[in-house]
Amino acid sequence: MNTEASSRPLSNMEIWRRHSLVYAHLMSYLARQLTRATGLSEADYQVLDALLDAPGQRARARELRWTLQWEKSRLSHQLRRMVARGLIDRQACAEDARGADVVLTDAGREAAQRARQVREESLQAIVFDTLGPEHMARLNEATTLLADRLARAAEEDPDCQAAYAEAFETDEGA
Repeated sequence: MNTEASSRPLSNMEIWRRHSLVYAHLMSYLARQLTRATGLSEADYQVLDALLDAPGQRARARELRWTLQWEKSRLSHQLRRMVARGLIDRQACAEDARGADVVLTDAGREAAQRARQVREESLQAIVFDTLGPEHMARLNEATTLLADRLARAAEEDPDCQAAYAEAFETDEGA
């Protein structure tokens, strides 16, 4: 990847493509570090990390789909593999006996905590130490602006509204 400064200013699209390429390389690097240190895949990490932060370290599959922004079939296959490896379990949902919660097992919790530590160390070495406090503050600012704009766009998108309603429906009248 060419990192030399150009003599001309970059267009917005050139900046965006460069950002996308750097992000893809960063995520590949982080995934390799994670797998090397823990044996977990990036998909394993994303599920475990989401569950680690969920209330009671459990969530409905549809809530995980929304959080991870995954297709139903992708999540279903991933959860099945993780159940087989003892990282997660499916337990009856207390609020709705027709449904099941995805729950961290003790092994899953331990793996999630170790993976989170590895991820933080990798990010510290590659991102946080490189950018420093000033650039991290600017990154946070840009991320907040984009998150707010995406939230407004989602409110205007009927498909997004339907997906959100499905993920967080109260099950009343269902």
